[in-house]
Amino acid sequence: MSFQSSYLAKVYEQVEKRDGTEKEFLQAVREVLESLEPVVAQDPSIEKWGIMERLVEPERIITFRISWVDDNGQVQVNRGYRVQFNSAIGPYKGGLRLHPSVNLSVIKFLGFEQTFKNSLTGLPIGGGKGGSDFDPKGKSDQEIMRFCQSFMTELAKHIGADTDVPAGDIGVGAREIGFLYGQYKRLRNEFTGVLTGKGLTYGGSLARKQATGYGLCYFTQEMLSCMKNDSFAGKCVVVSGSGNVAIYAAEKATTLGAKVVAMSDSSGYVYDANGINLDVMKQIKEVERARISEYVSRVEGATFTPGCKGIWTIPCDIALPCATQNELDEESAKALVANGVMAVAEGANMPSTPEAIAVLQSNGVLFGPAKAANAGGVATSALEMSQNSMRYSWSFEEVDNKLHGIMVGIFHNAFNAAEKYGMAGNLVAGANIAGFEKVAQSMIAQGVAY
Repeated sequence: MSFQSSYLAKVYEQVEKRDGTEKEFLQAVREVLESLEPVVAQDPSIEKWGIMERLVEPERIITFRISWVDDNGQVQVNRGYRVQFNSAIGPYKGGLRLHPSVNLSVIKFLGFEQTFKNSLTGLPIGGGKGGSDFDPKGKSDQEIMRFCQSFMTELAKHIGADTDVPAGDIGVGAREIGFLYGQYKRLRNEFTGVLTGKGLTYGGSLARKQATGYGLCYFTQEMLSCMKNDSFAGKCVVVSGSGNVAIYAAEKATTLGAKVVAMSDSSGYVYDANGINLDVMKQIKEVERARISEYVSRVEGATFTPGCKGIWTIPCDIALPCATQNELDEESAKALVANGVMAVAEGANMPSTPEAIAVLQSNGVLFGPAKAANAGGVATSALEMSQNSMRYSWSFEEVDNKLHGIMVGIFHNAFNAAEKYGMAGNLVAGANIAGFEKVAQSMIAQGVAY
């Protein structure tokens, strides 16, 4: 698609010239700019204030070396990143990802997306993201502790409760957050809410572990109700992934009356026609940290298939991609459509390719984009920040109710924005527009530094 706006075309050409090798970042930028065509056409102040040029350029990029010692006494070196993308509406907020695929393009795309996602929550948090190409798989607790301490020794210079508040992401769970927080506290000699996703004994929030998965289902339920007069009840659901987001999306979908029949990890997927036994899945993935293939040895009738892509050939009413970016491609989208899928909502960050989204939308499938549908995690992280600031804790029910309200609000903000600009039902465009408008207004109000 070519841009109708010469201004947006110029901005994207500039991004291509500067960041031409960063494919994930370019994909994210193009999707957002295409959605904002009608907004730019109606509001000349966006070009006057150089909003788009500023929005696609991070405020700050920090890259650093991480040296640590493994259990054999060998020195290992990884590369660390923190991209502080936009602070127009609040301190930078976004997760830390530990995975071999991490590079600057991935971190920039995630930080860019996070800016709009955080805006959509209605809470005062800006956009950021970070991580490292370190792979926690196969590492001992002591190795992970040493890596995290080295990582935080550098990162601590650049973050703070009112500056930048990281959280977890792929490869960063409660164990890693604990090691990171302990090192930050030692270095800074302060006990503040500078990391979210903390343990409940030292400032964490109830319902944070469940938040992204639960929030995904709250968004999807509202989407089904508003746009199809339907619900999860009686539906067959496929969930990719088996990490935090996937497990608790499956849990909430089941609570809402659906049957989840398939889940996956990087080695393949399991299919259980009777519905995934979440107690078994939690034991395998949360306690033992084992491969998902273990499931079939413990649950009669379940099957395991190597490779991940085939999971989308399983007939289902609702698909929830919760694994990683670009996992659902055009071919997979066509398979879902052929098998009668009615709704797809993204639990991972940018898990569907542009071609896949086009197939789903052109066939009338409800589509909930990641920056809206998976915003429950960062929303609850912001609630954790609030509790830390007050030195107070809310009950699980209080946090869950707040989360539900935020996700319902996000859906309607995206739905209404799409309708306002003549793209009724297009939640991709609606989420981008609703997230953008708040950030743009704040940037204009705060002026340009000369």
